[in-house]
Amino acid sequence: QVQLVESGGGLVHSGGSLRLSCAASGRIVSIGTMAWHRQAPGKQRELVAAITSGAMTNYADSVKGRFTISRAQNTVYLQMINLKPEDTAVYYCNADLRTSGSFRSVGYWGQGTQVTVSS
Repeated sequence: QVQLVESGGGLVHSGGSLRLSCAASGRIVSIGTMAWHRQAPGKQRELVAAITSGAMTNYADSVKGRFTISRAQNTVYLQMINLKPEDTAVYYCNADLRTSGSFRSVGYWGQGTQVTVSS
């Protein structure tokens, strides 16, 4: 069974930093694009940052210059600095994974981790 497990969320003051991690486990043959999304109360889930298997990155305008996405083996990271109250949300990891016995990649989601930024 494939799992994406996030960690690293928490409560920080405005201007603080956090580092999120998301580890993929299971019978994984290959990993394509990995990404972080977030969903604030009453809002739609939005893409925060994505990184391809070739390490090309893409960021939402609201986080450019403050967030950095990276990956190593089966783990994707999101380094967040200069956090603002509007960054408060549940952050979800997403990855395109091809598993043993499958001929195509499927998108998997983690369970989410809460990030709260106080003013």
